[in-house]
Amino acid sequence: MGSTTHFVISCEHGGNRIPTQYRHLFHGLEVLLDSHRGYDRGALRMAKDLAQLLNASLFVATTSRLLIDLNRSIGHPQLFSEATKYVSVSIRREILTHYYLPYRTQVEQTIAESIRRGERVIHISSHSFTAVLDGEVRHADIGLLYDPSRLAERDLCCRWQASLKTKAPYLTIRRNYPYAGKADGLTTYLRRQFPAEAYLGIELEINQKHVRDSGQHWQALRHLVLETLHDVIG
Repeated sequence: MGSTTHFVISCEHGGNRIPTQYRHLFHGLEVLLDSHRGYDRGALRMAKDLAQLLNASLFVATTSRLLIDLNRSIGHPQLFSEATKYVSVSIRREILTHYYLPYRTQVEQTIAESIRRGERVIHISSHSFTAVLDGEVRHADIGLLYDPSRLAERDLCCRWQASLKTKAPYLTIRRNYPYAGKADGLTTYLRRQFPAEAYLGIELEINQKHVRDSGQHWQALRHLVLETLHDVIG
């Protein structure tokens, strides 16, 4: 592989928009749409900041994950939500064709083209997580998710974690938390398509308690994430 690195930033859960033709399916679910189930609060802003820092290819989705979850594989029980899993096969196929497949295909094709040019791709998928899930407090401020068997991913996340801890010792930075990096997701799918020396897939997870304060604290946290990543890849 060549020494050039191409960065790809994606945000699969960037908004809670429901296209007009499907809004009737969500009647009475407005509160759910505005919750962590509907979208990853703050993830879109973080993705845009990362893309600007890295001069990266940026892919974002602002339709709600409750229409179809772009971070789930076809056949996964959570691909469709309670609002869409029981609709007709033709409607589910329509949603898949118009929202899921174009997004996933664009990301994959961009990565494939970069690798064909001899570039290494570092893909960061921007997410956020609810501070409390099913009554259980999540004990992390930032999570870095990766496949431990892919050494370049592990090395990048270890160094990023160390830099974050050095500059912000008051924050809890955890690896493969609150989810396992090898769990079903877009990066996991892409690892099966591309070799470890050519593709690194990292999921960045930020606790939504920091996003709720949309002022200087949230801005400072985003700056910290960008600064430490720049230090690691610089």
